[in-house]
Amino acid sequence: MNRREFITLLGGAAAAWPLAARAQQPAMPVIGVLHLGSPEANVSVMAAFRRGLAETGYVEGRNVAIEFRWAHNDPTRLPDLAADLVRDRVAVIATPGSVVSTLAAKAATTTIPIVFNTGADPVEVGLVTSLNKPGGNITGVSYMNTELAAKRLGILHELLPKAARFALLVERNNPSNDAVLADLRAAAASIGRDIEVAAAGIGSDIIPAFTSLVQKRVDAVLTSPGQLLYDRRMQVLALAARYTLPVIYPAREWAEAGGLMSYGSSYTDQNRQAGIYVGRVLKGEKPATLPILRATRFELVINMQIANALGVDVPASLFARADEVIE
Repeated sequence: MNRREFITLLGGAAAAWPLAARAQQPAMPVIGVLHLGSPEANVSVMAAFRRGLAETGYVEGRNVAIEFRWAHNDPTRLPDLAADLVRDRVAVIATPGSVVSTLAAKAATTTIPIVFNTGADPVEVGLVTSLNKPGGNITGVSYMNTELAAKRLGILHELLPKAARFALLVERNNPSNDAVLADLRAAAASIGRDIEVAAAGIGSDIIPAFTSLVQKRVDAVLTSPGQLLYDRRMQVLALAARYTLPVIYPAREWAEAGGLMSYGSSYTDQNRQAGIYVGRVLKGEKPATLPILRATRFELVINMQIANALGVDVPASLFARADEVIE
């Protein structure tokens, strides 16, 4: 081999080294997000999810990718969307904000880790068998909204002691509805009050559901946790304002957007916690041994602008317990 041939060979080998090195780098893990709602209505909660991921060292586009599958509040699409993520062999499936999306993911795979974020009792709705030792491939975060229905009724009763008829606006076919209604009816009976129920299954149901409560002359309304209602929260808030009905909502995000009051844990914080759990799973921890995280802090938020617009006098007892008062 002459000198010119040797230099050419050496140059070609050197050019190939970076390609070979890149080829040996591990593939970027992919998180599949299976969501019942729509991207437009969930910008803040998904930003919180990404913050949680970042706390464990994962940044989208740098060392992790995220594939979204949005059902746009059509639960019939969830099985196909879940199967699509399984076919793509994602490293973990996150199911924020919805029991039905988690159930769809659970039906689609018993091997890919699943991290949920839901207001339902995960044992009661069949996601896991134990809070401390979930077992299987599923773990997650419960912000315990279903357990708080009676507490919200108590707050409304304290705000409106003369109110005789209360109502619950729910998302139809939500697996946690039975538990919410049972607790709420028991709480209402204990104070000698009635509970009306209106359900919405799709976006176009919300107006007739809400107006049916107006026609029944209810005095105040509770909204139950649900992805459809959260996605359409501005519509619900507008209806409450139009009919001058006092409404209590399940999380501070509602009061901040123009609701009278809210009681519950922060959706954004719980999605951050779910992001942390996804990061831990990516680092090798097993869902079976990660206990279900349960919300420990619940916030009462009162929007005085809306209270004044409704002509509602907020008692000093509620002011004293409020975590935040929006002036």
